[in-house]
Amino acid sequence: GITSAARQGVLIKGGNYLEAVGDVRVVAFDKTGTLTYGKPVVTDVVAVEGWAEADVLRIASALEVRSGHPIAQAICAYHPVEAGVVVTDFQSVTGKGVRGQIDGTVYVVGAPSLFLADGKSLVEGFQIAGKTAILVGTETDVVGVIAVADTVRTEAQAVVAALHRRGIETVMLTGGNPKTAQAIADDVGVGSWQAELLPDEKMNALKDLSGRYGAVAMVGDGVNDAPALAFATVGIAMGAAGTDTALETADVALMADDLSKLPYLFDLSQTARGIIRQNIWFAILVKLGLAIGIVPGIVSLVVAVLVG
Repeated sequence: GITSAARQGVLIKGGNYLEAVGDVRVVAFDKTGTLTYGKPVVTDVVAVEGWAEADVLRIASALEVRSGHPIAQAICAYHPVEAGVVVTDFQSVTGKGVRGQIDGTVYVVGAPSLFLADGKSLVEGFQIAGKTAILVGTETDVVGVIAVADTVRTEAQAVVAALHRRGIETVMLTGGNPKTAQAIADDVGVGSWQAELLPDEKMNALKDLSGRYGAVAMVGDGVNDAPALAFATVGIAMGAAGTDTALETADVALMADDLSKLPYLFDLSQTARGIIRQNIWFAILVKLGLAIGIVPGIVSLVVAVLVG
């Protein structure tokens, strides 16, 4: 089974994980890089009155260049870091954004929760459209917003539908905002979703799913998914797009980032478990037959031991 999976681009780290897949009743998906391609592009840049779009991009790219998040990479690709911009006291806030000091002023780039000012009205329209909106500003004032959009994987909808046909529930767990999460969830067709989750909150969500369904699988790609991948009955990492941490933590890796291999993995597990059961029953029946044959002398003890 493991060899067959490897030929299909699915790396399984042990036979126990292949068997465990067959017990899974619910699959939790990360959003960015898993249900989507994880390659967002900047679609909109809006500056508040008194600021220019160039200022918003200059601040954002200077801070985001130190982050490995796909959204940060999209911003830096759209507007490379300008020469002479120096960032000090840089800090990454897990699951929320980044902050750092430029020319003596502390700037923040990330989710609205990082700001003392209310910037939700600036991002709401973008979120309804299924985009991720990133606020840029000081800790007290928002100076602009950058909207990025990701693309749902072409196979995601079919994969979720295939899992549902096999009686497996699906859930999307994301650190993104609720409106964007709902737009992606509706497009893909997952059974339910939870948004604005930090890494430890994703793990807690899996604990809740485990309590309700039993065995649970987690599919993710990033370092933020590592705790959830480790807790899940079976952790499944996106092999090409996934971080080293996610790959090391997971029990199964989809080496070509092909979600369509998930239904195959579940079918393979059921087939392998079926063959295992057949082998066990065959062995029991043969030994039972030999034992019964010994009593009337049809089978000698030596033959029974050798054949058994």
